[in-house]
Amino acid sequence: MERQPDDQAAIPEASAVPDAAVSVGDLEALARERLEERTWNYVAGGAADEISLGWNDAAWRELRLAPRVLVDVSRIDTSVTLLRRDLPHPILVAPTAAHSQYHPEREPATLRGAAAAEALAVMSTLGSTPVAELGIAAGGPWWFQLYVQSDRDFTAALVESAVSAGAEALVLTVDTPLLGARDRDRRTGGHTVDGMQPPALAGAPPSVVVPPDPRPHQRAYNPHLDPSLTWETLEWLVDLSPIPVLPKGVSRPDDARRCVDSGAGGLIVSNHGARNLDTVVPTAQALPGVAHAVDGAIPVIVDGGIRRGTDVAKALILGADAVLVGRPAVWGLTVAGADGVQWVIETLWTELAMAMGLLGAATIDDLSADLIWRD
Repeated sequence: MERQPDDQAAIPEASAVPDAAVSVGDLEALARERLEERTWNYVAGGAADEISLGWNDAAWRELRLAPRVLVDVSRIDTSVTLLRRDLPHPILVAPTAAHSQYHPEREPATLRGAAAAEALAVMSTLGSTPVAELGIAAGGPWWFQLYVQSDRDFTAALVESAVSAGAEALVLTVDTPLLGARDRDRRTGGHTVDGMQPPALAGAPPSVVVPPDPRPHQRAYNPHLDPSLTWETLEWLVDLSPIPVLPKGVSRPDDARRCVDSGAGGLIVSNHGARNLDTVVPTAQALPGVAHAVDGAIPVIVDGGIRRGTDVAKALILGADAVLVGRPAVWGLTVAGADGVQWVIETLWTELAMAMGLLGAATIDDLSADLIWRD
């Protein structure tokens, strides 16, 4: 049985998104009001001094747009095709842990909200819901985010469970062999998922045996994270999985090229929401080099700091095929359950259509590199 945080009952019941909310950012303060301090710090915090956390957001804002004029945008088409799946827009829900912290209906509420907004959702290994239930709850396409365990037989069984439940791809987190300096969590006595047993990992032997009273350097390791992952692990998973595997956490062009060579079905430019390594490059700056290295061989997705439809447009201009949004989906879930998740995605979708029209781009293919202002 999964252990809920002691303060779970204190979380107010989600309600409707207030009429006064007009942008995704408006939900951040509302979510903060509803969540206990430790939970909020877990959601909002980044690594160490949170320099990269600020960079992630700022890097999108600092890109200046150069719109075309006198273009017929009476019809705007935001649709994309991703891994042979036609989607009406390129905004995906990112994997985040333990949705029981935010809403009593957990990941199923997130899946319902995503489906209502016609968005593909990615569910986390560290979620609060058994994998089989994810498949039952999903009303639309979904992928499963995987933390490979040191017990490869257990991992293979977990992959089989996700495939059987209807997951259409595996998102392999590759940037978290151990934990970063989560200072916010440590200042408030640890984060709210401490001690919780994710249903997907029930019965899994620990990937790392952490001593009961570890020395400081040993506290970097987490029993759910295998620090021995290598390129051979990716190749093993690609061979094992009947569905595409997308490494998540790529920032270097040489690593991106090697993902292609290893048989990845796509990749995700990510720095884990700036939660692991501080002063790591923001994803908006890493994206162009990765996209150039991949050169269309596989889809490229990006996350980290996406808060506006203009951010989505900029990501597509810089070479992404789609974007993932994590914290905003959690804000929506906290404030209004499934309806809040739907509201977040639909708000970004509307803003993307507005940005495209004002840029003189009637289709996603029209979002070309010259729409970024170059001095």
